[in-house]
Amino acid sequence: MLYEIKDGTVSLGGIPVLSHIYFQIKGKEKIALTGINGAGKTTLLRVIAGDLELDRDDKRQGPGISSSRRLTIGLLGQQAFGDVTKTVEEELLEHCPHEDLYSAERFEYEKEYDRLFTGFGLARADKKKRLSEFSGGEQTKIALIRLLLEKPDILLLDEPTNHLDIETVEWLEGYLRQYDRAVVLVSHDRFFMDQVADVVYEVEDKRLTRYPGNYTHYRQEKLKNIEIQRKAYERQQEEIGRLNEVIERFKHKPTKAAFARSKKRTIERMEIIPKPREDEAHIFTGEMNPEIMGSKWVMEAKELKAGYDKPLLELTMRIKRGQKIGILGPNGTGKTTLLKTVAGLIPPLAGKCSLGNRITIGYFDQHSAEITSDKTVFEHFHELFPALSQKEARGILGSYLFGGREAAKAVKSLSGGEKARLVLAELLFSRPNFLILDEPTNHMDIHAKETLESAFRAYTGTILFVSHDRYFIRQVADAVLILEGREVMYYPFGYDHYLERKKKEAGGGTMAAKVRAEDQALIAGMRAVPKAERHRLREIPEDEAYEEWKLKLAAEPMDMARERAEAAWNAMEELLKGWQESEGFWKGQEWEDQEIYEGLKGEYEACVQEWTQRCLEWGETLEQ
Repeated sequence: MLYEIKDGTVSLGGIPVLSHIYFQIKGKEKIALTGINGAGKTTLLRVIAGDLELDRDDKRQGPGISSSRRLTIGLLGQQAFGDVTKTVEEELLEHCPHEDLYSAERFEYEKEYDRLFTGFGLARADKKKRLSEFSGGEQTKIALIRLLLEKPDILLLDEPTNHLDIETVEWLEGYLRQYDRAVVLVSHDRFFMDQVADVVYEVEDKRLTRYPGNYTHYRQEKLKNIEIQRKAYERQQEEIGRLNEVIERFKHKPTKAAFARSKKRTIERMEIIPKPREDEAHIFTGEMNPEIMGSKWVMEAKELKAGYDKPLLELTMRIKRGQKIGILGPNGTGKTTLLKTVAGLIPPLAGKCSLGNRITIGYFDQHSAEITSDKTVFEHFHELFPALSQKEARGILGSYLFGGREAAKAVKSLSGGEKARLVLAELLFSRPNFLILDEPTNHMDIHAKETLESAFRAYTGTILFVSHDRYFIRQVADAVLILEGREVMYYPFGYDHYLERKKKEAGGGTMAAKVRAEDQALIAGMRAVPKAERHRLREIPEDEAYEEWKLKLAAEPMDMARERAEAAWNAMEELLKGWQESEGFWKGQEWEDQEIYEGLKGEYEACVQEWTQRCLEWGETLEQ
């Protein structure tokens, strides 16, 4: 055990922030802390850093904090430089522990300094600049570089991705994964936590709960545990109710009084299962269907030039009903301009952009959330949908996290993120069949984002969207458009798959399955022709029919691997569910089927690896 807090309590201003917590760092673990704002995440970082001490507690056995050896600990918070007239080079080399300019250690230090400096997107010439010449965000980068050069045994990071662009964040993710010491971080960037963390601690109700795995695994486990606890709680309440009925029936009968008392003692001896606290995010289940399905082809662009005074991009492509396409690209490449052009808000500079029959658009950008009203959230929503009963309207608002007191707030008093969430709730409930969204989750907290992600996944219509939230893109998009200069590329798989292939491309490989958008339109059009007509009308040459045959062959093993993975997963879930709902689980007994479960887990992971490989092979076949 590298570091441990045992039965620790921390109070600020006499108010407990963390109560009787247990926290461990093992070896080189990368730990993410998550929880609502004000839960105590930064407080815990300050305790580990030594800025705060644990409360004195007569009940606690031992000092509360222990470590395996003397540790160096570095915290990145609101770090400021003592003397901003120094140059970057003076500041960073001053902290070099190796004074001999010609030592191998000094050489390694300066090499790492160069690597970090360029990795954070700073130019080599910037080393000679004074710290005062840098913006606040750039100074934070330099403070992080200084901290990383110190290589503490425990690296503490509080919102390290603030002020960083996506390319720099991706570089930092790779660096931290390779960092050969422990890291504890607080971040609202879920994708960053997914890429870096192998353990998550949730801070809730002044307590800590440890979850092995990354952020996504933590969310899955938490929701699963809530459901298990709810079922156990409901079963126990039913049993208590049944026993109380027996007691009431027999307690006044002389011959049955002892029997009634024994049942009462049974209840008293029970270890009461607490009612689970519901997760703050609402997860939509089932499907959310548009009011009108609309035509099969939602949008078609042909040699479309989008821009204002001059074209920013040229696009030829088709969007099929039900697709959810995320648009990627650096700032200034025309992502928002493309959305506005497709939505009909600005005219094309050249070419054609047309919608299919009976296509209804729901458009959202940051201006959409600029609503001001003295009405309450409930009154505002009910006025838009007067056919709903009050109960129905409140139920819908509750599913978008506007329940109870939140629904009674004045619309004008809502934050920017809350207004955006309200507008998106209105948009989804109006059930258009084509959503065009520009940064829909900006300024929202994690629970609001996860609520909307589940809503967009449940929505069966078509979505074309722009977002800088990589986790949101991964959760929603099933294909991506990549804007590279004035060229637009199409990738037919999800964001994770795209990133994997992007890494391969950076390593000298090729981006299999990434095609020009106009080629995507050609493929889509080809597949729209019924097979019988293709041969009869000879609309598809023999070589294209051969390519389609190859794709079909490549897809068969991919589908078979997916089915095997699903079967292994379902078997794991069934086995685990049966155990977690058993009496032995709640009594803390050893699980007899642990080895069987581990075997199924190994089989599942092997199937997933095979499925991933088959997907890549299919993608390579598509590109060829």
